[in-house]
Amino acid sequence: MTDHVVLRVFTGPDGGGGNALGVVPDGPAVPAPEARQALAARWGYSETVFLDDAAAGRVDIRTPGTSLPFAGHPLVGVAAWLRLCGHDTTVLRPPAGEVPAWQEGDITWIRGRAAWAAGRRTEQYASVAEVDALPAPPPGEGWLYAWAWEDEASGHVRARGFPRRGDGVVEDEATGAAALVLTARLRRSLVVRQGTGSVILTRFRDDGTIGIGGRVRVVTP
Repeated sequence: MTDHVVLRVFTGPDGGGGNALGVVPDGPAVPAPEARQALAARWGYSETVFLDDAAAGRVDIRTPGTSLPFAGHPLVGVAAWLRLCGHDTTVLRPPAGEVPAWQEGDITWIRGRAAWAAGRRTEQYASVAEVDALPAPPPGEGWLYAWAWEDEASGHVRARGFPRRGDGVVEDEATGAAALVLTARLRRSLVVRQGTGSVILTRFRDDGTIGIGGRVRVVTP
């Protein structure tokens, strides 16, 4: 059995919620892409990260069905894990490009670009109640990020994420990349309440990059 740890990423202030993430600290121990994909499918987390080089921040991100060039919750999670393990890694290197990572209090931050998260469609609903009433998943195909304002003045959003990609992940508890896309489209920083109790923070920047931040809790060491 390949050693891996489980984190919950984007937990609420009380430690509840958060999206489960599998992290394989010794990525080179599983060199074959086919073997990595098989493990990601077997474990069934929305994403699994293979840490290939802690010092360089080189990572491989996989859903149960495919590899991803960029994803928010895996990168926030692995940045927090590296810090907990004593690594001073300030840049992560998924296939999409260089991703700055840093810590502010109990919040782990990364910064990325909306172009790296293509394929995630956002759809605004009239009320939080309408978002909460959606079936999991709603009818249709393709990644859907359903959202409504909780408090538009303060930038608070209620959202739910539905990958709809046929890999067993019916609803994503917390989705940093989709929150990044929404932030880019609204051109403002947000506090996103997603899933059953997750909280995603975003920071809009005029240079085209967007910060994604959240709390991370270790489930298994």
